[in-house]
Amino acid sequence: MIKNTIILAFLILSITGTSQTLKLEEIMKGESFIGNQPTNGRWSPDGKKVYFEWNPKDELGASTYSWEKGFSNPVLVEPKEAVFSKFDFKIKSGSDIAYYTDKGGLYSYTISSNSVKKLYQQNNPISDLALGSEPGILFFEQNGNIFKYNSKEATILQITNFTKGVKKEKTPEKDSFLKNQQKELFQFIKDKEAKKQWNLAKNKTVKSDFAKEYFYGKDNLVSLKASPKGNYATFSLIENSEVKQEKMEVFITDDGYNQTPDTKEKVSTANLVKTQFGIYSVAKDSVYFVNFSKLSHIQDVPEYYKTYDNLKNKEKEDKLIVALSPVYNEDGSFAITEIRSQDNKDRWIVSLNLENGSFTEIDHQHDEAWIGGPGIPSYSFEPGNLGFLADNETVYFQSEATGYSHLYTYNLKLKVKNQLTKGNWEVRDLTLSKDKKTFYLTTNTTHPGNRNFYKLNTAEGIPQPILTKDGAHEVLVSPDEKTLLVRYSYKNKPWDYYVAENKKNTVLQQISSSPSESFKKYQWREPEVITFKAGDGTPVNARLYTPKTENANKAAIIFVHGAGYLQNAHNYWSNYYREYMFHNLLTDLGYTVLDIDYRGSDGYGRDFRTGIYRFMGGKDLSDHLDGKKYLVNNLGIDPNRVGIYGGSYGGFITLMGMLTTPGEFASGAALRSVTDWAHYNHGYTGNILNFPETDPEAYKKSSPIYYADNLKGNLVMLHGMVDDNVEYKDIVRLSQRFIELQKKNWTLASFPVEAHGFKETYSWIDEYSRILDLFNTTLLK
Repeated sequence: MIKNTIILAFLILSITGTSQTLKLEEIMKGESFIGNQPTNGRWSPDGKKVYFEWNPKDELGASTYSWEKGFSNPVLVEPKEAVFSKFDFKIKSGSDIAYYTDKGGLYSYTISSNSVKKLYQQNNPISDLALGSEPGILFFEQNGNIFKYNSKEATILQITNFTKGVKKEKTPEKDSFLKNQQKELFQFIKDKEAKKQWNLAKNKTVKSDFAKEYFYGKDNLVSLKASPKGNYATFSLIENSEVKQEKMEVFITDDGYNQTPDTKEKVSTANLVKTQFGIYSVAKDSVYFVNFSKLSHIQDVPEYYKTYDNLKNKEKEDKLIVALSPVYNEDGSFAITEIRSQDNKDRWIVSLNLENGSFTEIDHQHDEAWIGGPGIPSYSFEPGNLGFLADNETVYFQSEATGYSHLYTYNLKLKVKNQLTKGNWEVRDLTLSKDKKTFYLTTNTTHPGNRNFYKLNTAEGIPQPILTKDGAHEVLVSPDEKTLLVRYSYKNKPWDYYVAENKKNTVLQQISSSPSESFKKYQWREPEVITFKAGDGTPVNARLYTPKTENANKAAIIFVHGAGYLQNAHNYWSNYYREYMFHNLLTDLGYTVLDIDYRGSDGYGRDFRTGIYRFMGGKDLSDHLDGKKYLVNNLGIDPNRVGIYGGSYGGFITLMGMLTTPGEFASGAALRSVTDWAHYNHGYTGNILNFPETDPEAYKKSSPIYYADNLKGNLVMLHGMVDDNVEYKDIVRLSQRFIELQKKNWTLASFPVEAHGFKETYSWIDEYSRILDLFNTTLLK
């Protein structure tokens, strides 16, 4: 009778909450139900206004709003001002003039007079605008070359002359019989030819002040950048790799014809390419390349090679690397660049001598799993936090050398490294003050699930707390550094904008209010962030939703967040806001819900981050099994009435749970799931599992498709058919395995117009109705 009653409640898609009825068709509207949250906050160049995108009336899209001191509420901005507010202004400290690009043209904006002037415009757009070391000097890229703009002289000069392809050499024309006869017979012809040759020889002795044309063949020229004085330009040449692209089938189209767009390259050693780092010297009018073969440990082979007979005695050779664009000090006297190995196990920071192409290594980071962490991107072609302090000779960067991403400096003249932050927490983000003497740090010092804001003066060395209450603070410092624009949220409180004084333990003043009246009618839970011990003793954090004692049904559902390297057991508003509301609905139904930050999740340091190396579906899955034990041992949950669900990586873990630990979970719902890692993208998968050609066993033990015969319990799989991240083909291949193995207790729901992240409310409702039906049918007795 109890079961029938609850299923009836599901059928009418509503469940009683503490203060209103939660309806699945309402919460699956997402922000249209919650209230659209403001995004993309920014300061005006003069620091008098803040701008952000917002859609408080739930229109078809967001508009730009502004707020300034004295206003009680944000105001809607006129379209022209809205467009202007979004430009990427380049301005020197203390200057009254900012520069920006618009529709491929170059403009200046004088702050004091609020006036705009167009400086340069051609058919071919410009990009990559950068300030030079002197006021009024700018560099930009156009047609694959660098140009220099001088505001005082009102000149624009091209300083590089790169051309793709191979120079076509002129083949000397053989003189014909008649031409030779003319030379033989007529003095006039002889004199004419002699004068021509004399002029050619004379012209060769006069050097042109325009850069020689440099042909770079079939490679791709990227990361073209001028030094601050414009006396050098650096670039990378990347081998043109013709790797086969995955395709996707699109069935619902405007014209009624199927489409098959390319989506991505699969993980493979074929994606590893040769690169060269080049320097162009304006004074020498020549190009030369840096030889990085003297980098420390550049020939070291990964430890996993020892497990394969064909690799353990492999001849040593330089790793394939990529050198990123240099970072310069103010006058360009020092250039620092970051170099990454393409297997992403090594990161070097070097000081470059642009005059002769030599370098000095100042830091080497090695991780037998993969390089990563806050401030240190996990992908080889992306730069980390790197820059110079006020003295123009001290470099700052981040490193996980202690097991947590912290801030370091290195003095290039004294050759001294210094660690500025320490502890079992991470520097999540940083910006440098205008005088380059103070860091503004976002950290998780007080709790892994918080985002705190501190000020760190490099001379004092002690972080000063500014915003430290539970939750997350996304902070933008005003141009005069007196005021903070803060986007703040809490577990059950969506993101909104606030302003505050830039001082110790400041107080927030709210300037936007995003929650809708419908959202505010329900008493949303503050899920408790708990910690339990995994089987190997590692502490694991999770969000716990518990029902009222009189309503508890002794069943539990474990949610698995996506991405792997993501945090969801935190103290702020989740990007999984539909799931958060769904968990409130489930808890009203009497379920206990556990949302685990399993091994591989973000926010807990290096060892936790790399705990899934070479075995996805290992510790990350066992953390969920240990979470189940916690529910059974501490909350009285029936071990036979536990379900599991999640999307993307969460769908993958759901499949691994159902297929490698059969019987542990009564049922599972796997959304947009990876079923075979050899079919996923290169950057993400290569970090964790290496490459299929070199580490096939890691792929085999980590891929659900190899365990299809073990299915026990009830499985629902749900997948968008235009998913260009985890292609629909992934779930089709697993389905074929189930069919061949004659498995009966599974279903597949396909969504023809949905990609990896669903967009349409009706798809969300359909998807989560199936999930709720699965759990109500299989977990309630």
